[in-house]
Amino acid sequence: MARKPARSPSPAPAHQPTQSAAAGAAGGAAPGDETRIIALDLGVAELTPAMQAYFDKCIEKLGFVPNVLKAYAFDMAKLEAFVAMYNDLMLAPSGLSKLEREMIAVAVSSHNRCYYCLTAHGAAVRGLADDPVLGELMVMNYRAARLDRRQRAMLDFAVKLTAEPWAVEEDDRKALRDAGFSDRDIWDIAAVAGFFNMSNRVASATDMRPNPVYHGQNRA
Repeated sequence: MARKPARSPSPAPAHQPTQSAAAGAAGGAAPGDETRIIALDLGVAELTPAMQAYFDKCIEKLGFVPNVLKAYAFDMAKLEAFVAMYNDLMLAPSGLSKLEREMIAVAVSSHNRCYYCLTAHGAAVRGLADDPVLGELMVMNYRAARLDRRQRAMLDFAVKLTAEPWAVEEDDRKALRDAGFSDRDIWDIAAVAGFFNMSNRVASATDMRPNPVYHGQNRA
């Protein structure tokens, strides 16, 4: 079947900051990060109505479409599956707060040295915590942060699951229960960690570049 012509997301409303404007404010973004998203030439499929609406919502709420969504937009089935999984893990009701889930994303991505996810989700931690220093500590080394027992146990588990999944034993689950997590919470910690391990590897394999706007977000 012939590929349908590409359909671009709607432009950002005039009152919203554009990526280009944000890139200038970011200062440190690499040349080409504004237009070059991944190192693979996969083309762009026509957005389904649901995904066009989702991209439009991103522009309305954020002022831009995250590059990870554009990267997946060569295949609507993959894009829709990615969006559904992300929204379920990171935004749906859970015993983990949104901040805790973002902290897992950053701690896992720090171990994997994933440029895209550290940039995008580091900004999310800074914003949700209203704490630029905590965001930087999560990116650099969460063990240097002054975390409470619950947070430290959660991140220790997520990083062990990332670095040595074969070494996870009942004692590791017990440490989470002792820190106040339910068995459902343990599932959610594992699912978020697993999702970002997958995302880190795809981002690194394709040299996925973050939107320059992330670099300057939530720094003050």
